[in-house]
Amino acid sequence: MKRETAVLGGGCFWCLEAIFGALEGVGRVTPGYSGGHVPNPTYQQVCRDDTGHAEVVEISYDPAVISYRELLEIFFATHDPTTLNRQGNDIGTQYRSVIFYANPEQKQIAEEVKGEMAELWPDPIVTEITELAQFYPAEEYHKNYFARNPEQGYCQMVIAPKVAKFRAKFKDRLRQT
Repeated sequence: MKRETAVLGGGCFWCLEAIFGALEGVGRVTPGYSGGHVPNPTYQQVCRDDTGHAEVVEISYDPAVISYRELLEIFFATHDPTTLNRQGNDIGTQYRSVIFYANPEQKQIAEEVKGEMAELWPDPIVTEITELAQFYPAEEYHKNYFARNPEQGYCQMVIAPKVAKFRAKFKDRLRQT
């Protein structure tokens, strides 16, 4: 089975991990950091909003089951790509909307999908499309955060409603368990 990767940032990486991890064809979703100037950043450093990194997820997927284009369409449908450096109450450059492309083909697809999605939003899309330089995995306690902490306040108030909306809209794309 051939695997490819996509690196996306759309606010809190806990939300993105919960969404993309439920998709058929996705093998692994790793929360982490990318786009900054500090090597091997910690969560505390990124939260200070001075490393330049965004909270992102690295998605390992089977392109025979789900395409990069489909991942991006889901990405644009599950966060607000029109708010600069913000998703809901999460504010700062670490929460920016960003697509880190790994090759020219991913860049072209990202630009196409961003253009197509623009007509769906009343405000301009501010999602960055940037070449991936380095992905740094987040600390272990961030992995599977929503699944391991469903009773935590942020999970109940922010992630659970977002995941429920995603599951309703993309029920035909969910992993069969």
